[in-house]
Amino acid sequence: MSLLLVASILLRLAGTGYSILLLHRSGDRRFAFFTAMLGLMASRQLWTLQTTGGAGLAELPGLLVSVFAVAAVYYLGQYVAEETRIKDELTAANDRLRRFRKAVEHAGHAIFVTDPDGRIEYANPATESVTGYAPSEVVGETPNLWSSGQHDDVFYDDLWGTIVDGDVWDGEIVNRRKDGDLCWADVTIAPIADETDDVEGFVAVETDVTDRKERELRIRDQHDRLELLNTTNEVIRDVNRELLRAESKAEVETVACEQFASAAPYESAWFAARNAATDTVRANTSVGLDDDTLTAVVAAINDGDRETVVDRALETDTTQVVQSCGESRGTCECQSAADPGATVAIPLSYRDARYGALVLHTDDDNATEALDVEILDELGETIAYAITAAESQRSLVTDRVTRLAFDLTPSDDPLLSLAASLDSELELERVTTGADGDVLGFVTIRGASSDDVRDYAGNADDVADVQVLRDGDDESLVRLAVSGTSVVATLARYGAAVRSLVADGSESTLVAEVAETADVRSVVEAVSETHSGADLVGQRERDRELETRGQFRSAIEDAATDRQFEALQLAHFGGFFEWPRESSGDELADRMGVCQSTFLQHLRAGQRKVFERFFDHDRGTDAGRPSGIAAGTD
Repeated sequence: MSLLLVASILLRLAGTGYSILLLHRSGDRRFAFFTAMLGLMASRQLWTLQTTGGAGLAELPGLLVSVFAVAAVYYLGQYVAEETRIKDELTAANDRLRRFRKAVEHAGHAIFVTDPDGRIEYANPATESVTGYAPSEVVGETPNLWSSGQHDDVFYDDLWGTIVDGDVWDGEIVNRRKDGDLCWADVTIAPIADETDDVEGFVAVETDVTDRKERELRIRDQHDRLELLNTTNEVIRDVNRELLRAESKAEVETVACEQFASAAPYESAWFAARNAATDTVRANTSVGLDDDTLTAVVAAINDGDRETVVDRALETDTTQVVQSCGESRGTCECQSAADPGATVAIPLSYRDARYGALVLHTDDDNATEALDVEILDELGETIAYAITAAESQRSLVTDRVTRLAFDLTPSDDPLLSLAASLDSELELERVTTGADGDVLGFVTIRGASSDDVRDYAGNADDVADVQVLRDGDDESLVRLAVSGTSVVATLARYGAAVRSLVADGSESTLVAEVAETADVRSVVEAVSETHSGADLVGQRERDRELETRGQFRSAIEDAATDRQFEALQLAHFGGFFEWPRESSGDELADRMGVCQSTFLQHLRAGQRKVFERFFDHDRGTDAGRPSGIAAGTD
């Protein structure tokens, strides 16, 4: 009997039993195959042993086959055990995923998953309660679907940069729901990374916090606004009260600077104006800044490529606020590059008259967060009005004036364009301001009919409301409204009185007067800036010859006849001009001893001479009440 054959038989029988055991434990049918195979192999060798008794070394290959068969059963058992373990883990993982999905589906927060480009791949049902969009409506879209437009590009660049870098972004966002309503959402966005830490998507959780946020903002805003507005209103009241006493532009500037620089939270105040000729900013009055610092600030503004807070206020004509000054800001926006704080630039304009900007500085960079820009804009308008009023008043009462003469081109002014288009001569008789603030000009037109003037005004944007006061063969006197672009309107806004304006279509000359103490440079710069073709050709100071009330009365008495003066006195003292009249024309005529028609003829002649003296005497002369806009603004 061969020992090799016996060993092979025993090994195959053991393998068969082992395979049966594994089949019983795992139920895997692959072990049934091995059981059958090993059983047949063992049976064959038992038959060989009984019939031949074995052949020695000839049974060695059978023994090796038995070894490999048993080894195969063993390793299959290990594989099946590992496979079963993995299946169990996958089943547990799937169970956890089902529970997680169920939790997400029933969560009260909007949860959605996006691909790396931000396109939504999954959204839970709560998305509809937060955004107004059903999950099926948002899948395939990006969160831009409910973007409100309330956040700038910098905000979204910061958000996107954070999550792309693998960090979690957490903050509050204003969304626009499907129905158009705005809502606040508390948002957390986290990246989903693979084994190599590459971002393969994002998960976002949004919670509607509109009610809570509105309460917080309302309470905080009310507190901040109340505190700051109380301070600002106190300063504004003080400024307004002091402005009533100011008699010149310099005094107005000093009052405003002193009031703000002495009131917390402001430390300094100064007036900035732009030089139209050099296109640079210059400083006028200042309080709280030494000369060296102010010089450095102005120099930095002029080196700032017109991008500073002062430049923006001058160009946009709206109050500008810059907060959190530091190393990133130059001295143009702060007193020094190292100082924290905030700068406020308030433009000063009234009816298009611009006097620069009032610049305020505070070291507290949070002090201006609740400032009401509209109130500051109104303050700037009030200061500008005070300057205009002070300069206009001084131009009326001062004994010395500065006379300015300009050469103008037709394209720079509505009245000059009118004369050039009609190829006529135009002379400005008087200018006044209407109830709605429009500039009304009384002009004599020679070489064109009143119909031509009406036709021109009908096609022009800057001339309107033409009324013919006198229509003659050679000349017409008309009243018309001109736009604020007129050089006459510009001078009015700066308190100047127009003495004469003559235009013949090719050459135009304008003469105006301002008070000796007025800021002549501001007036000239304003005209040059708004009318590029204006050329200052003359400037001189002179004494104004004022006519006294007695001189005016004497002139009327000399101009009117005795009967005309008597008719004027009877009409005035007899109540003829009252309403209702205290005396009729018949009654006054009887007292004068003439018929009614004769009385009315004397009265009209006397009135004409009074009006001629009042309105026409000072035109083109140095005496009497100043003509021009300054005389017609009340």
